[in-house]
Amino acid sequence: MKKLTTILVLLLVFGTSLRAQNRKIPVDTTIVTTHSTTINGTKINYNATAGMQPVWDKMGKPIATLQYTYYKRTNTATDANRPLLISFNGGPGSASVWMHVAYTGPKVLNIDDEGYPVQPYGVSENPYSVLDVADIVFINPVNTGYSRTIPENGKEVDRDQFFGINADIKYLAEWLNTFVSRNNRWRSPKYIIGESYGGTRVAGLALELQESQWMYLNGVIMVSPADYLVFNSDAAISSALNLPYFTAAAWHHKMLPSALQQKDLLEILPEAEDFAINELMPALAKGGFISDADRKKIASKMSYYSGISEESIMQNNLDVPTRFFWKELLRDRSGHTIGRLDSRYLGLDKREAGVGPDYSAELTSWLHSFTPAINFYMRDHLNFKTDIKYNMFGSVRPWNNENNNVRDNLRKAMAENPYLNVLFQSGYYDGATTYFNAKYTMWQLDPSGKMKDRLSFQGYRSGHMMYLRREDLKAANDHLRAFIQNTSSTGKSAKY
Repeated sequence: MKKLTTILVLLLVFGTSLRAQNRKIPVDTTIVTTHSTTINGTKINYNATAGMQPVWDKMGKPIATLQYTYYKRTNTATDANRPLLISFNGGPGSASVWMHVAYTGPKVLNIDDEGYPVQPYGVSENPYSVLDVADIVFINPVNTGYSRTIPENGKEVDRDQFFGINADIKYLAEWLNTFVSRNNRWRSPKYIIGESYGGTRVAGLALELQESQWMYLNGVIMVSPADYLVFNSDAAISSALNLPYFTAAAWHHKMLPSALQQKDLLEILPEAEDFAINELMPALAKGGFISDADRKKIASKMSYYSGISEESIMQNNLDVPTRFFWKELLRDRSGHTIGRLDSRYLGLDKREAGVGPDYSAELTSWLHSFTPAINFYMRDHLNFKTDIKYNMFGSVRPWNNENNNVRDNLRKAMAENPYLNVLFQSGYYDGATTYFNAKYTMWQLDPSGKMKDRLSFQGYRSGHMMYLRREDLKAANDHLRAFIQNTSSTGKSAKY
C-alpha cells in the first residue's frame, strides 16, 4: 500500500510539472474593453486598452516590454485637436498606479475624503477625470507594474540600458514614438505629466522627444517634482528651502505660535518663504562663521516658523533635517511621528526618542488601498490577466544619476518650442519634494525670465499625492483641464 501511495504521489507531481508553464508576460499585445462614465455632468464613453509594447535594441530585437493603459474617448469628434496626456510616476522604480487610479484616470480608489483607506478595497468612478478633454496613456517603465526586461538565453539584458536618468529618458522617448505611430496620434497636441522622480523624467523627455524623435509637446506637468540639483546642493539652498514646508506641517498640527496659528495657511506661507530666502539662506551660507548673536536670532525665528524648539535647532546648527522634523514636531505633545510624503499622516514608533521615524506612516496607508485596487482593477475591469506580479515598486537599483541636465534641457526645449508650457503642482504638506523646492525649480528653470509667462504653479492643502484629498482631486484636475485647454488651441503660429 505504501508503495502504491508513493507511485500515485510521483504521478501527481510529474503530471503537474507537465501541465505547468513558465511564468511570462506577452511581449506585444492589446486587450480592449469598452466603458462609460460621467465627468462634470457629461456622459463620457471610452475604450480602455491594456497593452504590452516592446522596447527594441538597435538590431530590432525586443529587450523589454512595457505595460500601458490607454484611455480613448469614443463619443466625441475624432479630429486632430484631441489632446493626448502621457503619464508617468516616479521612484525611480514606481509604477504608474498612483496617478492612474487616484488622479487623472476614469476610476479612483475607494478612500475617504482625506485619502485614508476604506474597506472593501476597490475603485469607483472619478467625476473629475480629465478624460473629457484629453485621451490618457499611463506607462510603466521597465520593472514597474507588469513591465519587464526580456532575458536572452536565460541571461538578463544589460541593466545600464534602462536604469539611469539618461538611459530611462532615451528608451522611453523611442517607445513613445512607436506608441504615437501605432495609435495615429501624431497630429494631437501632446502633454507629458510626471510625479516625483517623474518630474525629472518628463523634464528630460521634453528635449529628447524634440531632438531625437521630432515630437513637439504643448505642455509638461510636474506633479510634486523631484529636483536632484536642489537635493544635492549645499545646505544654504537645500535646507533653507524646507523651512516653508515646516511651517505648513506645523500649522496643520496646530504647533505654531498663536500669532501664526490663528491665520490661514496661505497668509503665513509668504512670510515663511521670505524668511527662508532672505534670512535663513544667507545665514546658512556663513556656516560655522556666523556670529553667535545672529545664530541665536535665526534659530529663534526658525522656531517661530517651524513649531520645534530653538534648542533643537541650535543643536542642528540651523540645518534641520526633514527626517528629524518628522520625529520632533509632535514628540513632546503626543509622541506621534508625521508622514514624509504627506505630513498630515501620523505614525507610532517603538520609542519617542530618536532622530527619525521607524517607518513612513503615509506610504503604508497608501499601500493598503492602492495594491489591492490596481490588482483587482486590471483583472476584473480591464480583463488583463497574468501571473506576473504587479510591482508597485520594482528593482531598478543601482540607478545612474550622472550627467543630470534635465532642468536645462527643459529650458532648451521651451526655447526651441514656443508652444511648450510648464505647470507645477505641489502639496504644501509634502516633506519629500517640498512645494517650495518646486517653486525654486520653476524660478531657476529660465534665469533670463523671458519665458516666465509660460511657467505656472499651483499649491494644495495636502501632500505629495495631493489628489488623494477629495477637494484637491477636483481642484488639481480642474487646473490640469484649464492648462490643457489654454495651451492646445489651434490657429496660433509657433513663433516669438
